[in-house]
Amino acid sequence: MQDLSALQGDVLARLEAKHRAREDSLDRSRQATRSSANAIRAAHRGERERALELLDEAATALVAAQRACAGHPAVEHAGFLHDARKEYAEARTTWALICGEALPGPLDLGVDDAAYLNGLAETVGELRRHTLDVMRSGNLRRCEELLAVMDDIYAVLVTIDYPDGVTGGLRRSTDVARSIIERTRGDLATAAVQADLRHALDAHRRAVLGE
Repeated sequence: MQDLSALQGDVLARLEAKHRAREDSLDRSRQATRSSANAIRAAHRGERERALELLDEAATALVAAQRACAGHPAVEHAGFLHDARKEYAEARTTWALICGEALPGPLDLGVDDAAYLNGLAETVGELRRHTLDVMRSGNLRRCEELLAVMDDIYAVLVTIDYPDGVTGGLRRSTDVARSIIERTRGDLATAAVQADLRHALDAHRRAVLGE
């Protein structure tokens, strides 16, 4: 009969290695996600240097997460690493579009296409937030530019017609992006009407008062 104790030892050693890889990769992925989220917040606050520092931290954590699960494909494809890559892609693309930088691609960021596209789809929500901030400052021209960028992103996403298993559920992310864009378009139209009305009232007041 086969020596089960030796077999048990081999199995336990492999499981222990897999467990260590999972824990280490999960921890690093969480670090990447936190840094990415904080980078987005810093970008919205105009803290450019801090945002770049956090983006670098996220990139370093992602590399470490990938290295930790090397040789363990089940760990790599468990889902949490994909989510961290998606958050990082969202943070990088949000930063670029808010700051007027060139939009990085998936190869630039070192992430897979599905993570990148889903991150880009979620960037639409961050652009809406930024657009509303700009709208409050009265810069409607910049708002129009941001809305055009959101439309461009949707125009790309809607052409990606592959099963969810390939795209990581991109179809749902694209539908959410479309609804966000339409709400933003409505908000911008309302703001434009209100701005025109204010200008007309100001012109009327000046005419009446002879100013």
